[in-house]
Amino acid sequence: MTKPADVSTKKLISLAPNNWARWVTQIPDIVAGEILNSEFQWISRESDVLIRVSSPQHGEFLLLNELQLRYKSNMPRRMRAYAALAEEKYDLPTYPVLINILKTGNNEIPTSFTSNIAGLRAIQDYRVINLWEIDVNIAFQQPLPSLLPFVPILKGGENESIIREALQILRADEQLNQLETVLAFFATFVLENTLVQEIMRWDMSVLRESPWYQEILREGEARGEERGEARGEMQGILSAIEINLELKFGDRSLNLIPQIKQIQDLERLKTILRNIVTANTIEELQQIL
Repeated sequence: MTKPADVSTKKLISLAPNNWARWVTQIPDIVAGEILNSEFQWISRESDVLIRVSSPQHGEFLLLNELQLRYKSNMPRRMRAYAALAEEKYDLPTYPVLINILKTGNNEIPTSFTSNIAGLRAIQDYRVINLWEIDVNIAFQQPLPSLLPFVPILKGGENESIIREALQILRADEQLNQLETVLAFFATFVLENTLVQEIMRWDMSVLRESPWYQEILREGEARGEERGEARGEMQGILSAIEINLELKFGDRSLNLIPQIKQIQDLERLKTILRNIVTANTIEELQQIL
């Protein structure tokens, strides 16, 4: 079994921190410094990356990067908390950025947290970047190597030739080649698995070891368990299956739900959930059923 590579958020951003900081802030003369410890007394999250940056106009401040596989409704409150904790720890103003990777719906994503209790207000603005709205050419032109693994889900990046181009760049650079598993994972959202296997030249079992695959599996289970907590683990797994089916194959895949609900074997349901992410087609899922 291939050992999982370091494909953490910190690793991705550290590939070209200056270009990353200029892209997420749109401040052209910003200079990235040290990537700081983002562990606070009460909160520690791998998806947070905190960078000390500076610019002639704004001086020294913190750039807080929060990458989310999918947007969650509690993110505004969390962005407020992360920004405040960072400022408290390092005594510097904070520029928070929320980067959402996968689209989960058509609702507009808020760009601030606000509350008002008896006339006392709390406001935290932050920048939102939705990767599905970002033109794929930006990854190649700026250049932004941190975005190359996300090429398949960028706007216009679902084309096989573009994915192959991104793969060639990753493989040609010793610092980037370990990110191939991330590119492969997101390629399964737009290409058939057999084609991804052909392009990447390794077995899909390697993909299942990817931290990104594990995260999407855990998140689907967690969201399902939240929905079905009052009705037990079985209902939680069923809800997770429904969520992941809709995300991967769209509304038409929900026609399978009545059939799936007839299954009473919890382990079999968990197997179905694990196979949804890497399934080629709905027909393949029907065979599993």
